[in-house]
Amino acid sequence: MSTRLSSSSSHPPRGDFALNTRLMRMTVMAAFIGAISTVAARVLLDLIRFFTNLFFFQTFSLAERSPATHTLGAWVIVVPVIGGLIVGLVARYGSDKIRGHGIPEAIEAILFGKSRMSPKVALLKPLSSGIVIGSGGPFGAEGPIIMTGGAIGSLIAQHFHLTAAERKALLVAGATAGMTAVFGTPVAAVLLAVELLLFELRPRSLLPVAVACAVAGFARPLLMDPGPLFPLQTAVPGPLAMLSCVIAGVLCGALSASLSISLYKVEDWFGKLPLHWMWWPAIGGLAVGIGGWLQPRALGVGYDVIGDLLHNHLALGVVLALLAVKAVIWVISLGSGTSGGVLAPLLMMGAGLGVVLSHVLPGNDPMLWPLVCMAATLGGVMRAPLTATIFAFGLTHDSNALLPLLATSAVAYGFTVLTMRRSILTEKIARRGYHIYREYGIDPLERHSVEEVMTREVRSIDAAMPVTQALFEHFGEGQAHRAFPVLRNGTVIGVADRAMLAARGTSDPIATVGDACADAPLYFALPGENCRAVATRLARHRLERLPVVKDAQSLALVGIVARSDLIKPSLAHFDEEEKRERMRGLPWQSS
Repeated sequence: MSTRLSSSSSHPPRGDFALNTRLMRMTVMAAFIGAISTVAARVLLDLIRFFTNLFFFQTFSLAERSPATHTLGAWVIVVPVIGGLIVGLVARYGSDKIRGHGIPEAIEAILFGKSRMSPKVALLKPLSSGIVIGSGGPFGAEGPIIMTGGAIGSLIAQHFHLTAAERKALLVAGATAGMTAVFGTPVAAVLLAVELLLFELRPRSLLPVAVACAVAGFARPLLMDPGPLFPLQTAVPGPLAMLSCVIAGVLCGALSASLSISLYKVEDWFGKLPLHWMWWPAIGGLAVGIGGWLQPRALGVGYDVIGDLLHNHLALGVVLALLAVKAVIWVISLGSGTSGGVLAPLLMMGAGLGVVLSHVLPGNDPMLWPLVCMAATLGGVMRAPLTATIFAFGLTHDSNALLPLLATSAVAYGFTVLTMRRSILTEKIARRGYHIYREYGIDPLERHSVEEVMTREVRSIDAAMPVTQALFEHFGEGQAHRAFPVLRNGTVIGVADRAMLAARGTSDPIATVGDACADAPLYFALPGENCRAVATRLARHRLERLPVVKDAQSLALVGIVARSDLIKPSLAHFDEEEKRERMRGLPWQSS
């Protein structure tokens, strides 16, 4: 009995996107995940508030209080050390996946772990991050909630036995919905997915992510304060702002590169210590404690400090000291392998640089530059300029700043792309032996159909031909191909190769080629299929060639496609990318 790949009468008409009959189911699940991730974000923020009150004010409360207002004196140095000790123990005896700032771990799970995350991560990541940030860690809540929301999406996908590609979509949906809930920036969260997490741009992933972020955006006011996190309105930028954007972009790119390089140098230093990594967060906590003693406003998430920087409420000397201390304790603490996010610290350091530059850059509004540099530093470090631009807009709702945000983020992004091989997100993964290539486009094999590359003049074998004769005529000294389609009355019934015929001929000397094909599965291609689907079929079944049939019912042979034919789209792609051509017919060109 022959096995066919398709029972449809013909291949579906080709459209702009691949047909996905499970898309609606995925979208409904993503909406549910968006709601759950919003609740998880609220829980994480409450944990941070709870541990902040416990560590710095010795009270059981969920009130929002800045650790900078503590009255511990020099004893504040001990608080982050205690938090680091606790998290080191949780990481060692709970799950080491909670270490790090969240986004690299999510990328690694997507690309190299088939988007599988464990229940331990969903529970321990927010707990550990709440302890670290609540004890003064200079981090934000976005990295932990990205990891937690991603774990929620992954666990739900695993429960329903979805494919790895579907798990990825729901993992990213949960991660970005959590980010939306924390910051109120759904569009920026979708762009984060596109630029950093999905590694594709398809309806099967984009639609679930967009729906999850939309649900989180609508649900956020029910659990958290509505409106932008840092409301701001700057003046319309003047003509000189373009030059200032270039200068600011270069300086933000330099800050981004220096922070990334410093972080991994510190991580290398920790790796050389003769201590188990469980103790490293406590050492990082000591640096945080000393820095917090010198500059209390460098402790914790620091959203209030970011707001003051954006409104230019701090003196230049205070900003310089705060910027230096925040950068040092952030690099040391994160390099120690503790748990916390990078977005909020980058926002603070970028805004601090902007305050400094606002005293020297030409332009019509000093408040513009803290906002612009905040976004550009984020875009340079993460190499996600669109995310950074829309993220800053979502945080402030300042539409006048959109053009400077885009220009400065693009310059910072270009600076880091030209000067650094990897970003702060991919370097950690590369050190574990995995290389990530962040450029992606449409696969040439997906742009071309089988009928464009197949061979139309096909040499076939009649099913009634004896096996011995077929071996002599088609697999003798003049053998042209490794396998040939077998026809009965013009219909494909199989594909014969030397091994198949030789085995049948040995057991049954009078057998026909049709007899040899009777028990073998029949694999074929349709003219309208894309080359990627056929390449996958060839690889999956370890085949060299596939007959191309008119439709799955008639099985009328119209051509054959071989592995060598699938090189043709790649050659066309090479011509597009590498072949340089000169325009013809220009007046100054000779005929």
